[in-house]
Amino acid sequence: QVRLVESGGGLVQAGGSLRLSCTASGNIPRINNMGWYRQAPGKQRELVADISSSGNTNYADSVKGRFTISRDNNKNTVYLEMNTLNTEDTALYYCYAEFYGRYWGQGTQVTVSA
Repeated sequence: QVRLVESGGGLVQAGGSLRLSCTASGNIPRINNMGWYRQAPGKQRELVADISSSGNTNYADSVKGRFTISRDNNKNTVYLEMNTLNTEDTALYYCYAEFYGRYWGQGTQVTVSA
């Protein structure tokens, strides 16, 4: 059974930083892409950032220059370093990992106060 567990969410003031982590466990072969999506209340889920197994990254325009995605292949873990947070970053953040298919975590809440 494959599980993805996120951590690192919380409440932070605007301008602050958070670091999210997501670790995949179970019977996992080599993981291809990993990444993060987010969903704010009343909005559709959107891609935040993703990273390939070789380290190529892709970011939403709204987070470029503020967020950094990275991964540790030995630990099956993906990270999202979030800096200069603003209230529009408030959302439930989901990680995913792709191997036989796409697997999702349960989500971790990020709330940015003004």
